[in-house]
Amino acid sequence: MNPDHVFVCGNPALDFAATLRARRSTRFEMLATPERLNAWYLESGLVDAITPAAENDVREATTVREAVYRLVTDRRLGEDLHREALAVLNGAARRTPAAPQLTLGGRHTEATPGQALATVARQAVELLSGPDVPLLKECGNPECTRVYVDRSRGMRRQWCGMESCGNRIKAAAYRARRKTAPAAAPH
Repeated sequence: MNPDHVFVCGNPALDFAATLRARRSTRFEMLATPERLNAWYLESGLVDAITPAAENDVREATTVREAVYRLVTDRRLGEDLHREALAVLNGAARRTPAAPQLTLGGRHTEATPGQALATVARQAVELLSGPDVPLLKECGNPECTRVYVDRSRGMRRQWCGMESCGNRIKAAAYRARRKTAPAAAPH
């Protein structure tokens, strides 16, 4: 398994919502297959083992993901919550979540894809009804649509992550400054 899912949003529900990348332009689906969905659940740390997902698990997960994204956007913009998205999220949150177990080796969580999705949905409910709502910000990269929890001092964070968007934007700004800067006069 190559870990290429990104976890920079400060909350698993936000990272889950970000699995559809570049929503305003090229739209890149990170949960395209049952294997990719399972990989996300494992890489997120929500579960240690998961039963194989099927196509219907992917459809259900992307439906819940879109509801989470819509509700996060509504909350972030101070708008009324979308009723259909609320029904989707609450329906998923009512299902049985993944249950961690204490083993001789420590904590271990095995789940079905449905249980893992219920866990993500419950985390979204907690986020959207909790104290972090005022800290929700969208990445400053115009191509990125990730929403993150800004816990930086003074809430000055501009990008979802320096490794991805921050470095890319700063490098582009540097190149633009260099291109427009007058050539240094020879001494």
